[in-house]
Amino acid sequence: MSDTRAETGADRPSVVAEVVRGTPTEEELAAAVVVVSEAYAREVADATASDAPPRSRWELSARGLRTPLDRTAGWQSFTA
Repeated sequence: MSDTRAETGADRPSVVAEVVRGTPTEEELAAAVVVVSEAYAREVADATASDAPPRSRWELSARGLRTPLDRTAGWQSFTA
């Protein structure tokens, strides 16, 4: 026996639409509900938080370490 709830989407929450102006047909109303539901589903899918931990205030304000000195260059690099 197949589960008809999964096929018809009955496990989703019901959608409530209130018509403020005009008299849309059932097809127009159904199309509007589908478009808005799809836009909402995309927004929910894109609104995920990153898994990276947030940087602390110290990390944000601390200066990075300088690179090690090149001791093989000697003083010649300062002359013209």
